[in-house]
Amino acid sequence: MSDPVSALNGASFQGFAAIREIGPLGMITLRAKGLKSLDKAIKAITGTKLPAQRRIEVNGDRACGWMSPDEYLLILPYAEVSVALASLAKALAGEHYLAVDVSDARAVFRVEGDQAAEVLRKLSPVDFDKLEPGELRRTRAAQVAAAFWLQDGGYTLVCFRSVGRYVFDLLANAAR
Repeated sequence: MSDPVSALNGASFQGFAAIREIGPLGMITLRAKGLKSLDKAIKAITGTKLPAQRRIEVNGDRACGWMSPDEYLLILPYAEVSVALASLAKALAGEHYLAVDVSDARAVFRVEGDQAAEVLRKLSPVDFDKLEPGELRRTRAAQVAAAFWLQDGGYTLVCFRSVGRYVFDLLANAAR
């Protein structure tokens, strides 16, 4: 197995806010709804409860984010994804669900600093004055799909890897 490579090899930019690529991160898209074992399965992998609508539950380097009424994004260390998928298969056996490793299909960025919200304000139609810690927003960054949340004084942004360079350049330009 080869070593994982992030989308932009750890790119960073320092403007009035700091932009940096973080990753590779392990990410699993889990499609499931109303399963009796779902809460327990997610807690076993992330150590968090099932998030409420438009929320993300974070536990250190692990998280579970609500993406839609039947979709969750599980975040964990990259090297643990295959074990987590096996754990889900065992915990949810016989129930209707879909779990897919999307780690290599995503780019992840941190936007940090006192003016981090200003960077994202330029790109996304979100009222950042009302965005609470733990709130996950699925929206867009300029013209591409993105999700982000406020955590530890900065924002984490996830987008498709195929537009990773474009999103990084947008963020860097917005931070100039």
